[in-house]
Order: sequence, then structure tokens, then C-alpha cells
Amino acid sequence: MTRVYTPELANRSLPLVRRIVEDIVGQFARWQTRVREFEIVSASNSMSDPDPRAEELEREVASLAAELEHFHQELTALGVEFKDYALGLVDFPAEMDGRPIELCWRLGEPTVAYWHERDAGYAGRQPLMPKAVIGG
Repeated sequence: MTRVYTPELANRSLPLVRRIVEDIVGQFARWQTRVREFEIVSASNSMSDPDPRAEELEREVASLAAELEHFHQELTALGVEFKDYALGLVDFPAEMDGRPIELCWRLGEPTVAYWHERDAGYAGRQPLMPKAVIGG
């Protein structure tokens, strides 16, 4: 069963969600850097003269990817969906007037203060009105 958040519950969960999202965004940046390094080193790598740095980078890329997956699983366990690496964007499933919506938060925002229709995404974000979202 999917957890349904209220703005209050989402904001109470925010300190933990924020830490996980900070970890994801930072780890993703490291992963991207290592992937680029691996691509450069691999381009000049040959079977007859393998570059040990390529193997080291390949292991590091895999390790960083596994850590990213772990962070994603932590958010999933909370019932929160990670949406964007650049923005550090997450959605909390919620309801408004009996229909499913998403409470929307991005890294750097002090509270969960926006929502959008499930199919609208970030572009459809709207400010929350007090007591406009219900659910439990």
C-alpha cells in the first residue's frame, strides 16, 4: 500500500529526506565525474597494454552506482519518489479533494510548500494552500 502524505507529515519527514537527497545529489556528481574519467581513460586503453586506472575507475563507478541505488531505496522505503538529480527533486504521494496528487519539494527549499497533479510534474507546481491537502 502506498503511503499518503499530508503537508505536515511530509515536513516532519523532511530532515531525513533532505539528508538522503543531499547524499544522492553529491554522489551523483561524483559518479558523473568518474564516468567521464573512465570514458577518457578507456578511449586510450588497449588490450595489449591495459591501463590499471581504467579498471580502478570502473570499480569506483560501480561502487558509486550501488551507493546511489541504496539512497534511492531509502527514499522508496519512506514512500517518497526521487525525480531529478540536478534539482534534488522529490515527490510525496498525497491527496487533494479525494484525488491523487504529489507534494513537491526540491533541495534548498525550507519546507514542502508545493504540489502538482500526478501527471503534471515539476512544471505544474503550485503553492499549497493551508489545509488544502488531506490524506493520512
